[in-house]
Amino acid sequence: MLFSITLMPPVAVSLWYNDQSYPAFLLAFFITFGTGFVAWIPFYNIKQDLHTRDGFIITALFWLVLGLFGSLPFVFSQSPNLSFTDAVFESLSGLTTTGATVITGLDELPKAILYYRQQLQWLGGIGIIVIAVAILPMLGIGGMQLYRTEAPGPIKDSKLTPRITETAKALFFIYFNLTVICALSYWAAGMTLFDAIGHAYATVAIGGFSTHDASIAYFDSHLIMAICMFFMVLSGINFALHFFSWREKKLVHYWYDPECRFYINMIAVGMVVTVCYLILTNTYSPEEAFWQGSFELVSLLTTTGFGVTDFSIWPAFLPFFLFYMSFMGGCAGSTGGGMKVVRVLLVLKQGVRELNRLIHPNAVISVKLGNKSVPDRVVEAVWGFFAVYVISFMVMFLVLLGTGLDFLTSFSAVGASINNLGPGLGEVAAHYGDINDTAKWVLCFAMLLGRLEVFTLLVLFSPMFWRR
Repeated sequence: MLFSITLMPPVAVSLWYNDQSYPAFLLAFFITFGTGFVAWIPFYNIKQDLHTRDGFIITALFWLVLGLFGSLPFVFSQSPNLSFTDAVFESLSGLTTTGATVITGLDELPKAILYYRQQLQWLGGIGIIVIAVAILPMLGIGGMQLYRTEAPGPIKDSKLTPRITETAKALFFIYFNLTVICALSYWAAGMTLFDAIGHAYATVAIGGFSTHDASIAYFDSHLIMAICMFFMVLSGINFALHFFSWREKKLVHYWYDPECRFYINMIAVGMVVTVCYLILTNTYSPEEAFWQGSFELVSLLTTTGFGVTDFSIWPAFLPFFLFYMSFMGGCAGSTGGGMKVVRVLLVLKQGVRELNRLIHPNAVISVKLGNKSVPDRVVEAVWGFFAVYVISFMVMFLVLLGTGLDFLTSFSAVGASINNLGPGLGEVAAHYGDINDTAKWVLCFAMLLGRLEVFTLLVLFSPMFWRR
């Protein structure tokens, strides 16, 4: 019922711009509200604390159910005229902040549809942050228990209590203000107010949807590119750090956090490699190499997916380098996708520990993040996450090959979906509209799998989960 209310702003946009698309949103509103009301009525008097098992189910159903109902405006709208499969794909891509689209001709679409796509990403983004910072650490998902004691609000280990709302309110306050500042910056830099709001939604959510086919390249502005890069980097940082820095009125938390430090260093190294390679291969002049290379590196590493050029046609080394960077993604507790920086950092540190153990078999060597030793249980969880992530990727990659897609398209489509990146290589470099429906459903599952940190979704398929 609450989600149905979010269908009202597009109605207002439709009436303001007189684009005649509001009936689709009104119909979707009544269906969504009615379904929610019917489900709520029998249980509205029941008050109980939610337990950990309920947390898994709610987290998974948040994106699955809202993704399905979020597709209704696309189904009912005459422009674009999407099939049910395409509508669900677009909706899930928005809510999971993946940014993969099946729609072309964005510049000709009704304003309400364009606004709705951007709003879906923004709503998905705040959902991701609240769940990643407040709920997943408590559920102990693949190493995220590291952040159990660092969440900005009070969290119990055994129950999801109403006090988690304190955390949610603090995070929403930061998320909302970051969006407003981003929108005002875009507007001041030359975007229209409509484009500024829409792109601020997608930037802070690290979504990548745009109101134009050319994405950020449409604006042909280095200032807008710089603003976009700044907010993409900022949104890829753990929002708990934003909270601490806002509360303490200090910026030192960012540099003292080992995950954030590694994240910034990887962006810097990636920029140097990308820009230098573009210059050495005479792809661009030094100035254009800096702007194009830096922007695409930040966009893909943070898994935003905005574009200012077609990176897939760059010299052969670079498209794969940039694509591989997206597997790391943003920091834990951010709107970024990928495996998360902290997990990659722990995998690297564990690898170094194993090498050292070969040299000194009897030595007691701990894995440390900063000055803190990481419990072996957390390191095991991270390795388990990494293994399941890779196996899931391989299985879906083979399934896509089985549907008839070529190697490059299959590999990049699964990677772009499970990393919540958006743009891929091959047939999916520009959009996903031309691939078959079976592949689209597999990629929908991949988006959910990546966004739900793999285990949150897969645990629902375990018989043990359903035993009392």
